[in-house]
Amino acid sequence: MSTDVTAKSPAPAPPGKSSGAGGEGLLQLVLDGLRRNMRQYGMLIALGLIVVLFAVWTDGDLLLPRNVSNLVLQNSYILILAIGMMLVIIAGHIDLSVGSLTAFIGSMAAVFMVKNDLPWPVAVILCLAMGALAGAAQGFFIAYGGIPSFIVTLAGMLIFRGLTEIFLEGQTLGPFPEGLQKVANGFLPEVGPNTNYHNLTLLLGFAMIAFVVFQEFRDRRRQQEFSLDVPPFNLFLLKLVALGAAILTLTMLLASYKGAPIVLLILGVLLVGFGYVMRNAIIGRHIYAIGGNLPAAKLSGVKDKKVTFLVFLNMGMLAALAGLVFAARFNAASPKAGLNFELEAIAASFIGGASMSGGVGTVLGAIIGGLVLGVLNNGMNLVGIGTDWQQVIKGLVLLAAVGFDVWNKRKVGS
Repeated sequence: MSTDVTAKSPAPAPPGKSSGAGGEGLLQLVLDGLRRNMRQYGMLIALGLIVVLFAVWTDGDLLLPRNVSNLVLQNSYILILAIGMMLVIIAGHIDLSVGSLTAFIGSMAAVFMVKNDLPWPVAVILCLAMGALAGAAQGFFIAYGGIPSFIVTLAGMLIFRGLTEIFLEGQTLGPFPEGLQKVANGFLPEVGPNTNYHNLTLLLGFAMIAFVVFQEFRDRRRQQEFSLDVPPFNLFLLKLVALGAAILTLTMLLASYKGAPIVLLILGVLLVGFGYVMRNAIIGRHIYAIGGNLPAAKLSGVKDKKVTFLVFLNMGMLAALAGLVFAARFNAASPKAGLNFELEAIAASFIGGASMSGGVGTVLGAIIGGLVLGVLNNGMNLVGIGTDWQQVIKGLVLLAAVGFDVWNKRKVGS
């Protein structure tokens, strides 16, 4: 007596896992995941390669603790501007005025604190309010006046540069109070026993690693709950290891010098805060919506004019913060301050993954793009490359980043 046996096809492998066994299957899984997420990981990998290149080229000088601290301090104001600029570009606009607005706020800070002896905390609040007001004025003309952002912010660039010359009377004005200087140039205080490292910096570094791991697992679980595509788990773990190693390396380097700069904490707060807003808050989703497809966003009930207005108000406030940090770092307000800052911020945003058509980009990407430019500047200075060739190289990097975005879109479309 025979028994019929029905062959059953194997169940499909769950998302993020491979049904194949062996090293080849794992390698193929990782490669496929990298291809699908190249936009997300591409510039992070490029930043790592640039750091390795210049570390070897400079015989390790690039990664000396003192140079790493200077790298953070020298690029802090560009990174602050890049965060705001990324939001502007995601919303489908551009802001050419931020460099001049940075200089104008620096000049007003000098007028308040140096000429009129106003307490620096009060002057800082007034300057941030002025930056927000300037951004709101430009946002009003763009959102409610219907004037293109390119024209409005180009006019703002000329207006704020002229006002800077007027208030400073063509002269450099300083010095600033010591308290404000510490914000831009100071470091966290020493606490705890002598361990040959900066204890508070070590504690903050380990806390940041724990936060990143928690946030990444939380985001992955949320994406799976909504049946969204997630990277393979092996690639996800590789990403966590790379992020943890990068944070730990930076922590040890800073802790072996003077500790974490105060401005790095400001950048950390901005990164976490704006990252949360863009990922989880309604306003963040609306910014992506109006940049990605404005007609569809309007039909969905998004108040595009209000969102655009708030984006430029925020950009003005961040430009004011960058202006205060820049002026305090150099301990003077200058009529020539902020030159080409808008171009650096725009370049950082596009290198960090922003799209010319809007609707694409992350706050972390803006930071990565700014660091790419910062490491390039610092590394080329260390190896003695002239400023003329530095401009050429940075231009080629920007062209390559935007070209990669165009190529990636065509590939996805096909």
